[in-house]
Amino acid sequence: MTPLDLLTAIGGTKSLSMLDGFCRALWTDWGAGRLTDEQAQSLSEAIEARRREVRGRDTVAARAPQVAAQARAAGRPSHFPPKRKAARSPNRRASIARRRTLAASGPMPPQLASQFTTGELAALRIVADAVRDRCACILTLGEIAARAGVCVTTARNALRQAAREGLVTIEERRRAKRPNLANVVRIISQEWRSWIERGPKRNSQKPAVAAEGGGCKKTGATDKGSFRTLHGDRVPRGQLSQNALRKTPFGVLLRT
Repeated sequence: MTPLDLLTAIGGTKSLSMLDGFCRALWTDWGAGRLTDEQAQSLSEAIEARRREVRGRDTVAARAPQVAAQARAAGRPSHFPPKRKAARSPNRRASIARRRTLAASGPMPPQLASQFTTGELAALRIVADAVRDRCACILTLGEIAARAGVCVTTARNALRQAAREGLVTIEERRRAKRPNLANVVRIISQEWRSWIERGPKRNSQKPAVAAEGGGCKKTGATDKGSFRTLHGDRVPRGQLSQNALRKTPFGVLLRT
């Protein structure tokens, strides 16, 4: 293709991908010596100018005017939905205090904890508590981050780092055409599991509720002498307390 034919093709192109192809062919011909420096320079400038023209016309307003009109009516500069704002803590001081407290509570052995930051240790403490209670952590990253007082990125980095070090396994639960379920995190480090087992246990038993109607409780000590006497275990009379003598049946006293 002669330089004139190439310049004519560039002027009639309406696609950026075709202009990229012309640019590759231009510099291939220049490297083979079929184009001079001046010709390559002028054609390159023509390609760049045509790119600016094509980009200016290749907009939503030009390709789909009805979509652009709907976006302007909704008060948005673009037809794309606005980006979701990142979640932020309503009380930053409380979040910082919570993450520091969780990190200082000893979620893992010191030799393992030295590989993580304060925020990552706080997130791993939430994971360790879930594993201790349910043998696995099925919380989402957002839940872990909110409870630890960190951002979602910090919680994700903590789990990825723990997985790289061989401390945990992460099982993804993907679903076709539906939102994925939360990942299942399991602790496989024997050293970490032993540390968790030696830690304080959460009391899962509910307090006993008194039966309806109330009840009574004996405040005094059990009178063992009276108990043995009533069940036929004879003891010397002097060892019985006054309470036992008072409660012992009359027939038993006569036989003694």
